[in-house]
Amino acid sequence: MDDLRINAAITIPGAELTVSTSRAGGAGGQHVNTTDSRVQLTWCVRTSTVLSTGQRYRLKHNLGSRLTADGRLQVAAQDERSQHRNREIARERLAQIVRDGLKVPKHRKKTKPSRAAKKRRVDAKKRRGKTKAMRKAPSE
Repeated sequence: MDDLRINAAITIPGAELTVSTSRAGGAGGQHVNTTDSRVQLTWCVRTSTVLSTGQRYRLKHNLGSRLTADGRLQVAAQDERSQHRNREIARERLAQIVRDGLKVPKHRKKTKPSRAAKKRRVDAKKRRGKTKAMRKAPSE
């Protein structure tokens, strides 16, 4: 199998990818009952040689619910009637999932509201309170 390019730094060797096929459900008539067009692509994150320790940790953390107990990422495709096309779709999906899993979140800078913003908020609360106070019956 061909290597799978994730980004400029990471390319998964074809030897680390496992492909299995099975019969797909859904539309397709008699064709779907005779052809193994569903493709399942599996990659073991835990034993992969292309990932650094940090990348492996990030994938495990970000894709935890998608990984099996033994650290495998499985992607299935049965969108098309062609096994070849489903194989391409599964490869694209796997690459996109790994790309998204490797993204480093932006560091959030803590901010405070400005003095003017605080004043506007308090003034709005006072205006609202006066409006509600005007609705009350006059006290005798």
